[in-house]
Amino acid sequence: MRYGPVIVLVLFTCAFAACAGTGPTSSIATTTASGAADRIPIAVMKPDGPGPFPAVVIAHDCSGLGMRSSGAPDRWGRELVRRSYAILIPDSFGTRGFPDGVCTDASPRRTDVSPARRARDAYAALAHARTLPFVDGKRVGLMGGSHGGSTTLASMLAPESDTDPLARDKRVGFAAAVALYPSCAPAPRAWQSASGVYHPIAPLLILIGEKDDWTPAEPCQRLTEASQRAGYPVAIKIYPGAR
Repeated sequence: MRYGPVIVLVLFTCAFAACAGTGPTSSIATTTASGAADRIPIAVMKPDGPGPFPAVVIAHDCSGLGMRSSGAPDRWGRELVRRSYAILIPDSFGTRGFPDGVCTDASPRRTDVSPARRARDAYAALAHARTLPFVDGKRVGLMGGSHGGSTTLASMLAPESDTDPLARDKRVGFAAAVALYPSCAPAPRAWQSASGVYHPIAPLLILIGEKDDWTPAEPCQRLTEASQRAGYPVAIKIYPGAR
């Protein structure tokens, strides 16, 4: 199989922009798991010029975007802006009682910001991206690491019926996605289909370290192989020796 759309949308090397502009943090309308109205902050970054630019929504990791953030979303954002992508980073934790993230929070409340719920935030960010005049609404990708990688898997899972959560949004959803070190463990999760084979709505690339002891690579390898056997556009890159 070939996975050109993933590479073209998110990873290919193109001319660097002269400098980047970062818009002020605003808020977007999303919903709770029960469908109630909710709002969360979102930051927008763009290259110089009017566009329209392809865009990437970045789902932050378990450390969130507060004082204890890993800083990874901002680093990825700035790199991709230099490569002429507009960037949107929604904050799924800050206004929901988890300003310091959930990496070591074992409380039952962390289900309030589970990857399944955060998928709603990802699609709210996609809808917002499509209102921006400098974004090419047909070329919006999604990426995230760790908790954000699992959010990416949940967001890209193809609906099996019109009654599935976000079914309508997913039918006109993201053009491609990259999940960095997501949890692919076989325990029941929001990103698993009824068949047990992961079926994405668009090309998906998984990037993961061979020796990662938080989110092991082997389950992601099995997920990818099963998806590929079913003819679905999933690819994986395992970095040898990386933790």
